[in-house]
Amino acid sequence: MNDCFLPLSTPESDQKNKVKDKICLQGMQFYAYHGVSAPERELGQRLEVDVELFVDLKTAGKLDNLEHTVNYAGVYHVVQEVVTNSSYNLIEALAEAVAAAILARFKVAEVLIRIKKPGAFIPGCLSGVAVEIHRHQ
Repeated sequence: MNDCFLPLSTPESDQKNKVKDKICLQGMQFYAYHGVSAPERELGQRLEVDVELFVDLKTAGKLDNLEHTVNYAGVYHVVQEVVTNSSYNLIEALAEAVAAAILARFKVAEVLIRIKKPGAFIPGCLSGVAVEIHRHQ
């Protein structure tokens, strides 16, 4: 398994108060215009985005009611809006913008954002580059 995508670990003392439930939106694909090079900004490229939302799901699980969880479609649309309606040089900056938008609009304790450029404009043989950030309220 690629170390870039291993689950985050925290010190044992942090685990007590940490929300362990999560909702995952995986493999969202968008065509966007982010990058440092002219071809990236002019021609665009496909980006893959994964989002993990750390949120207490106990009440939602017991009551089987959408009001007690995070609306997946709403999260998708926020990610789509940020990725397709903005332009950043770095996917690190894009990841920060996605995290900030989700934390501002949804009741989640933490988010993990992973953005991958499968066709990164880098000479050589690689399947892509990715960044992963973990932010909390």
